[in-house]
Amino acid sequence: MTSTLIDKIDRKKAVVGVVGLGYVGLPLLLCFVEKGFHVLGIDIDEKKTEALAKGQSYIKHIPVTRVAKAASSGLLQTTTDFSRAKDCDAILIAVPTPLNKNREPDMSFIVLTCEAIAPYVRADQLIVLESTTYPGTTVEVMVPILEKNGLKVDKDFFVAFSPEREDPSRTDYTTETIPKVVGSTSPAGLAAAEKVYQQIVVRTVPVSSTQAAEATKLVENTFRAVNIALMNELKMTFMKMGIDIWEVIEAAKTKPFGYMPFYPGPGLGGHCIPIDPFYLTWKAREYGVSTRFIELAGEVNASMPDFVVQRVMEVLNECGKPLKGAKVLLLGLAYKANVDDDRESPSYHLMEKLEAKGAVVSYNDPYIPTIRPSREFAKYAGRKSVPITAGYDVILISTAHDEYKGMDFSSFKAQVIDTRHAAQGSSGTVHQA
Repeated sequence: MTSTLIDKIDRKKAVVGVVGLGYVGLPLLLCFVEKGFHVLGIDIDEKKTEALAKGQSYIKHIPVTRVAKAASSGLLQTTTDFSRAKDCDAILIAVPTPLNKNREPDMSFIVLTCEAIAPYVRADQLIVLESTTYPGTTVEVMVPILEKNGLKVDKDFFVAFSPEREDPSRTDYTTETIPKVVGSTSPAGLAAAEKVYQQIVVRTVPVSSTQAAEATKLVENTFRAVNIALMNELKMTFMKMGIDIWEVIEAAKTKPFGYMPFYPGPGLGGHCIPIDPFYLTWKAREYGVSTRFIELAGEVNASMPDFVVQRVMEVLNECGKPLKGAKVLLLGLAYKANVDDDRESPSYHLMEKLEAKGAVVSYNDPYIPTIRPSREFAKYAGRKSVPITAGYDVILISTAHDEYKGMDFSSFKAQVIDTRHAAQGSSGTVHQA
């Protein structure tokens, strides 16, 4: 059975399905089309499937020329019809895995996706989960749902887990040049999954199980979360000492060994670093393990928006102004520089906390002209980016977009508060936060 699937992949006769056409799924889809595979893109959002069919890009850092070329290749089809999953030889699932209100894993997107394709699972098919999740998800959640139609994993079809490693807007590494970790429930499943990804990436990294592959992604992002928390704590400490954390980091990173630079900020953003450690701590509790170090890092990072708001109040107080009624312009809504990705952005928390204290908050972001609907901050949907003008009491830089770097704020009467070290070239007075 495996040899048939592998043979189809080798001859580029295999149809690759990608479920979830967002920041992970779209680059994945484009890579397979560019390698000559017939690809079926599946998403519940008809706007996305229609845009791709028309050759339109809905993600800022993915060029429309690339999408248009894929759409005109004759190799790409898009649909909202999950029954089309039966036409695919390999199905790659890249759907969201957020946290619920209790900061526990929300498996609903994975469950609903598996339930949608389960009736159409067929023999000699490979199904790979890419969504970041806790160790055991593939075996404990995905497999039982996919087996409901009577077929059995590793007898009739295969499953694997291969964690996404996308970093939006990055140019030194792309989907194709980042090694792909792959784990499966059997040697045959692993061989099939490796063969699929070997068509588009520089190297595959096989591991012993789906659990090991799931854990790999959590280790990567927990490592980042813990080190960012350390820098955030040091920033607050050094500010009290009158020491510039950014100068210290620049000096420390000249050491050619034993040090890796991480940078402080107003909080964590994106779909990975603020979320992944909580998946691990949640699963660890099932085994009676308290992950105190990880949880402490989470507390530090989650506290940063409060620290920034306190800093805004201090700066205004020095000018004899209260925060209540103050006009604040927030520069940057995206969670990182030069992207239109606002998932889990700390800017939303800053906006909410400042407004709760009576401030009048506007935002500017050249990448997000209008706030899109979201589950956590639905109340801000439709709010629009405003120009950077005079008339504000505070300009708060929360994202280090290139457009803000080196901007001369000296002509503004506003107090400039910089959480990202983005205004170091300004001739005006800039306060750190």
